[in-house]
Amino acid sequence: MTTSYGSLCDDFYVNMILNTELDLPTNRDTILHFFERIQRQFPSMNTFYQRDTGEFCLEENRESGHYRWISVETDRICSGQVNPITLTAADEQHRLILEWAPYGLGVSNLDIDCLDVLFGMDIDYQGNHDEILAEALFSESPFATLLDLPDAKPLGFDPSVMLSLSADCRLQAKIALESRTGAYQIRTGKYKEEDQLSLYLSIRQYPDPDQVFSRVDSYLKQRKLCEELMDAKVIPYFVNPILGAIAQRR
Repeated sequence: MTTSYGSLCDDFYVNMILNTELDLPTNRDTILHFFERIQRQFPSMNTFYQRDTGEFCLEENRESGHYRWISVETDRICSGQVNPITLTAADEQHRLILEWAPYGLGVSNLDIDCLDVLFGMDIDYQGNHDEILAEALFSESPFATLLDLPDAKPLGFDPSVMLSLSADCRLQAKIALESRTGAYQIRTGKYKEEDQLSLYLSIRQYPDPDQVFSRVDSYLKQRKLCEELMDAKVIPYFVNPILGAIAQRR
């Protein structure tokens, strides 16, 4: 059983990204020491590898559909949990990373550029994702009038909106939708069964130079804000209309 958000989509995930000003260390001993500490807390995270692009990754087996993953990139530490049983389970993982980053990778408050908390939803749909988004989110907007043009079909109806949630603009929210549909698929009518329509809600916090930045406290505040926005805005005004548009085609 997953969170209530997981019941609305095919995959739900909670990610945390700690962005740094300076490049993170890449030497063998430091990287292994960092990931070994994480593995002691989560023994099932036993797949370690380095991508061609250079980042280091540690993750659980993905076959169950519920898994944790962590990566260290050039200037950011990423932590995610796919289909968490509870939000608290995701919190436990992200808190460990934030608490261990100064000791394992030398990340100080001076080095932090910003902290992101992201809720993501992937919805399976074999069809024109842009058509779904146009109907669900743009049907009453001026953009819908463009579809009255001869032979017009939705292509690229994947909005991204960012707004400030504080007077100093250091706390920001972003809602983005990502279509996996391309012109070739629309032209041929050949849609991939595994394609997923994605929705992302992220809360970003930039440190205030006049205050001491607490990584864990900020994470908990941002995660709570994500949950509040999901319940009050994203589910009723974005997710439900999208699911309704998909249901009409099945």
